[in-house]
Amino acid sequence: MKFYDVTDLAVRNLRESLLRNSLTTIGISVGVASLVAMLSLGIGLQQWVSGRLLKSGLFDTVIVTSRRDVRNFRDQQESAGPAPAQSPALDEPARQKIEQVPGVVEAFPDIRFVTELHLDDKPHLAAVAGVPFSARNNDAFDEVQGKFFSSDSAAEVILQKSFAEELLGMTPNPGVDNTTAASLAPRLLGKELTMRYAERTAPPALAGADIGAYSVVSREQSLKIVGVTDVDPDSMRGAARARLFMPLKLAQELHIMQPSEMRDASFGGAPTYTSLSVRVKSPSQIPDVESAVKNLGFNAFSIVDANKGISQFFSVLDKFLGIFGSLALAVASIGIVNTLVMAVLERRREIGIMKALGASDGDVRGLFFAEAGAMGFFGGAAGVVLGFTIGRLINFQMNLYLARQHFPPARISSVPLWLVLVAVVFSIFVSLLSGLYPAARAARLDPVQALRYE
Repeated sequence: MKFYDVTDLAVRNLRESLLRNSLTTIGISVGVASLVAMLSLGIGLQQWVSGRLLKSGLFDTVIVTSRRDVRNFRDQQESAGPAPAQSPALDEPARQKIEQVPGVVEAFPDIRFVTELHLDDKPHLAAVAGVPFSARNNDAFDEVQGKFFSSDSAAEVILQKSFAEELLGMTPNPGVDNTTAASLAPRLLGKELTMRYAERTAPPALAGADIGAYSVVSREQSLKIVGVTDVDPDSMRGAARARLFMPLKLAQELHIMQPSEMRDASFGGAPTYTSLSVRVKSPSQIPDVESAVKNLGFNAFSIVDANKGISQFFSVLDKFLGIFGSLALAVASIGIVNTLVMAVLERRREIGIMKALGASDGDVRGLFFAEAGAMGFFGGAAGVVLGFTIGRLINFQMNLYLARQHFPPARISSVPLWLVLVAVVFSIFVSLLSGLYPAARAARLDPVQALRYE
């Protein structure tokens, strides 16, 4: 029999038992829908996490720390490279040397300190962080109320929402957060803050003076409030959360005393840093940059290292969701077997006539395979549409919840083209697999016995 004849006969047979075949097809579509909905959640979550990491500016960043840091002394003793005593200090000359490593765009220090700030003669204690001017492209500042710094050394600051509330004398209510940066900004933008800080200075060069000696001088700096933000741009770096952000170059020019300088006895004029953030041209160059930094005698870590663990987690999650979603399709395959076995019993006489007219076992087998494949195709196509709809509904409900919590919207469900194709092909494959036994049973029928069947 020709392919067209087999297809035409299969479609006719499916129409004759429309209700039963439709119910079987609906079972397949429900199974495919559960598979697509489950996998779309896994894919959407992975894309959302990867997108947030990429936009955060950390995906192309290497964090560099000194091997002299006592907080990681045991790990440094066990790792390869020079011993902590022989490793160089993470100071300004080291920063300049790291910035010259091939593939590095910039290397800037992590300057954070706790200081006293005054607004309308009222004192407030806050953690301050220096932010490089390149962070204006960071997604954390996309929705800042007000504006970003006008220059890399402007005497301006951006407030974190909780600190803005404190400046306005608002009492936080645990578990309830009805304020936004947009509602706070108009009352603070343009006002002046007075910052009091400690500046570490080298003493005059005197004969017999201790080279490790230094002086601490109290200073004041006026700062203009130019923005208010809801999130902490550096919250993913593992350091203490900052409540106020100022231009990094300004923080460097003020020579604000750092905790690392208090631990470093060999002060010679060049500041030392707790850590450096090294931006790389491309994430693919991060392993080479990490290796070069470690050869210079420092520790290096990047979010790419953590992303390997994230990718592994989502890989396991996708497999789990795929297996869980396939269970419904496995149940639907039993319905296909039942439908086709009943068709064999009902159409024994028809099968006998076909064989008497010259149809081969392969023709009969192909007919039942065509019917199974047709149910798999239409069920798979309908299941993809249903699964996509379920994913959009889940995404809609999630965004309603995020909006009530004053979080930005997120897309946690995604149905790429490859998932559509895989779902339909897998549905057809399962349907053909389910049709093996009924097709073989029909092909084995004796035409003489089949013609006698009433």
